[in-house]
Amino acid sequence: MLILLPPSETKFRPKRGAPMRIEALSFPELTGRREEIVDGLIEASALPDALRVLGVPSTLGAEVDANLRLRSAPARPAIEVYTGVLYDALAAATLSAGGRRRLARRVVISSAMYGALRPGDRIAPYRTAIGAELPGVGKLSTRWKESLDPVLSAAAGPGLIIDCRSGCYAATWTPRGPLAERWVAVRVPGASHMAKHTRGLVTRALCESAGDPRRPAGLLPLLENDFRLALHEPERPGRPWVLEATARAT
Repeated sequence: MLILLPPSETKFRPKRGAPMRIEALSFPELTGRREEIVDGLIEASALPDALRVLGVPSTLGAEVDANLRLRSAPARPAIEVYTGVLYDALAAATLSAGGRRRLARRVVISSAMYGALRPGDRIAPYRTAIGAELPGVGKLSTRWKESLDPVLSAAAGPGLIIDCRSGCYAATWTPRGPLAERWVAVRVPGASHMAKHTRGLVTRALCESAGDPRRPAGLLPLLENDFRLALHEPERPGRPWVLEATARAT
């Protein structure tokens, strides 16, 4: 099983610790592209109109300034750096021992700067929109779309692909061919805040379960105690199955 998560705009920024080592991150095939994007983000962050270029609100200038120190900033595991509604609901630090092992094996986090990460990868926090165009790089979403298919196709293995990404990150990789038949997009009726929260809970439940179904219908018994579920077949070939999930009241 491969569970795809979005990143978060809010990030934990450690005050001390060793800097990241890009070459030590998971998916080393992406090292060259990551180096290119880090350099481009540092250059863009020094521009007079950096906030506009990076698509960052005017209130967050200090976070853009911090991009200038990406290579020396303290790093922490990605699962600690990314915070916010989804990651609060996932509550990775409180998973059982088995849940933490499955989190490490099953989860991949999308990233505008790093492309794809495992939860334990030590990264420096950064600030940019996925739609930003960086000097010498171009549009981030386009650059990652050029690089991620072989990496994530291999990571998917023979199991299901559980897609909890938001639209702009989902566009950076689309499962194709036989992979699309095992691709399940998690949808949550209602407001975006509850969608993020519920996707975090779904991820947590799948990490705590030892079940690893090969067909989308196999997800239902794993989740039905905690969620109201509806599974819909793909609208057309090459599109995902859709799993609608609403957390049951506790």
